[in-house]
Amino acid sequence: MALETRVLQADEWDVWYDHLELAFGGVPESPEERELYKSLAELERSLGVWDGEDCVGSAGAFSFRLSVPGGLLVPAAGVTMVGVAPTHRRRGVLTSLMRRQLDDIRAGGEPLAVLTASEPAIYGRFGYGTGTYGLALEIDTARVRLCVPPGTDGIRLRLVDPEKALADCERVYAALVARRPGMPARQPGWERQGLLDAESLRAGASALTCVVAEGPDGQVAGYARYRVKPEWGPTGAAGTVEVSDLDAPDPAAYAALWRYLCEIDLTSTVRATGRPADDPVLHLVSDVRRSRPNPRDALYVRLVDLGAALEARRYGTPLDVVLEVEDAFCPWNEGRWRLRVGPEGTASCVRSADPVDLELSVRDLGSAYLGGITLTSLAGAGRVRELRPGTLARASRAFASDVAPWLPHGF
Repeated sequence: MALETRVLQADEWDVWYDHLELAFGGVPESPEERELYKSLAELERSLGVWDGEDCVGSAGAFSFRLSVPGGLLVPAAGVTMVGVAPTHRRRGVLTSLMRRQLDDIRAGGEPLAVLTASEPAIYGRFGYGTGTYGLALEIDTARVRLCVPPGTDGIRLRLVDPEKALADCERVYAALVARRPGMPARQPGWERQGLLDAESLRAGASALTCVVAEGPDGQVAGYARYRVKPEWGPTGAAGTVEVSDLDAPDPAAYAALWRYLCEIDLTSTVRATGRPADDPVLHLVSDVRRSRPNPRDALYVRLVDLGAALEARRYGTPLDVVLEVEDAFCPWNEGRWRLRVGPEGTASCVRSADPVDLELSVRDLGSAYLGGITLTSLAGAGRVRELRPGTLARASRAFASDVAPWLPHGF
């Protein structure tokens, strides 16, 4: 029987999601998680592959607005819920889904597609490049102290019900989006993701707790959400503080929150994952080795409309460079492009017949797009080739971001 790919209907969602859970190991998500993602799902952007009555493939997308260098928000398809049934491997199901999805994204006018990869080796062949890294930390609070900036002692901390603090927390998050590339502006409903607190998510830890930091003016300047996992060893208490969110634009509020987490009674470890690669906490701790920073790939970036994507962001220095781009999967991007950046950082990117300065793939251009991975480092791996001397260094400086791009939560 021929496989059929079609847009999901509302009455097919549970069967479609059952397939997805099976593709990811067969462990059911909690009812709270399932209901949240059902409410967030965009049916018109959800694809299913059917073998008769059986769903054997899936791919969806969320309509995001993603922060890019310069603080602008660019429409981006947040690719998600991609899975193939184990009975239908090596039959072209994933390739057909990626083909249909990228064609639809292009038709919808979104210049970017982004995703998080359960298996990083899969998506490079479809033009996705690693665009951000997330940092895992495991701070040994029995041996590590924090050196905090002036004003930290003037911050007031309050424990607040996570639900009641939600509006204040979202205001803090929104203030950060334009400051760091890679952050999605939260669309309605996404604020609920940070409040998920099903028993299955706790792994033996406490219920979700929220602490807010208030400045001298009494306004909320930062927040942290966390759980405490009690443990006891031969020498006494050895609990772990598991941080799920910590956001604060103000350095004093930021430091006050970290100090609070590191001083919770009956604990000796603070564990956080998915932090920015250049997280300032690395400069607060007295011993970075005993904080065990460990980077991991996070957001993958795909330029769907190359010209529009490169024009949508800002650049750090003026630039005039001709790029020869390889893009076999989306051939409308392939070929020669001239990128011109003026003194103010705005750019034009148009087709060109001029001599080539740099050669690279759309995958590597996606890696460099948010400014966290330099063209120079990619060239060191042989992935970017300089044809006119001096253009690589100039382009690398222009593309770079002052702060590391960051994906603060999954999707």
